[in-house]
Amino acid sequence: MALRPVQVNIKALDDSAVGGFWAEALGWGVSSEGPGVTNVEPGGGFVWPDPSAVCIDVVAVPEPKTATKNRVHVDLATTSAAHQTELIARLQAIGATSAHVGQGSDVPWTVLADPEGNEFCVLEPREIYRDTGPIARVVVDCVDPRAMVRFWGEATDWTVHEVTDDRAVLRSAKGVGPYLEFFRTPGGKTVPDRVHIDLLPYPGDDQEAEVARLRALGATDLDLGQGDVPWRCLSDPEGHEFCVLGRS
Repeated sequence: MALRPVQVNIKALDDSAVGGFWAEALGWGVSSEGPGVTNVEPGGGFVWPDPSAVCIDVVAVPEPKTATKNRVHVDLATTSAAHQTELIARLQAIGATSAHVGQGSDVPWTVLADPEGNEFCVLEPREIYRDTGPIARVVVDCVDPRAMVRFWGEATDWTVHEVTDDRAVLRSAKGVGPYLEFFRTPGGKTVPDRVHIDLLPYPGDDQEAEVARLRALGATDLDLGQGDVPWRCLSDPEGHEFCVLGRS
């Protein structure tokens, strides 16, 4: 039994506009499973779910983002200094804005925000991210990376690549797609997550059994007023929300 990280879920006032931004940013396509939901995923014959990409799922909500920095965000990969410069300019042209999250003025990456203020980074070229696709990594701010990688390493079938007091790294066991990285960040969670990770059981695995397994690992059931839906809302040991979807 194991679960797969399959998408990053972003709440938005306007799911179509935010989804359209991310589709242009990543060079992906958009689809919709109904009003208020915009899916962003690769084209070219991509069939979800596939570990080569963690997709973007934008869901409409009535509340705007607060000024508090999201504790989950994505970082975009680049292949050269020229590519980084070009990508930043292109993103700003389609609605991205500069964001300041305490990064200082001398870091080699650039922090931006999407049209509703969700922060993300455009990384300088790094060899480790050359084969990830446009999303280099999904980053989670946390108090204890070692504790987080113990939970998420058991919760998912992804492989642990690095563990230190300040950073823990996982990636699909197939060696494709983005990394999932936990960074030690001062202060704990103070507002509900605007961005979270969705997990999917494998065919033949039981959603309720997976949820029970996650509870045993330290997850907590979460009531967000979601009502009778086919996914289950939980939070990890540090309170980050995530969902276990129904089987594909």
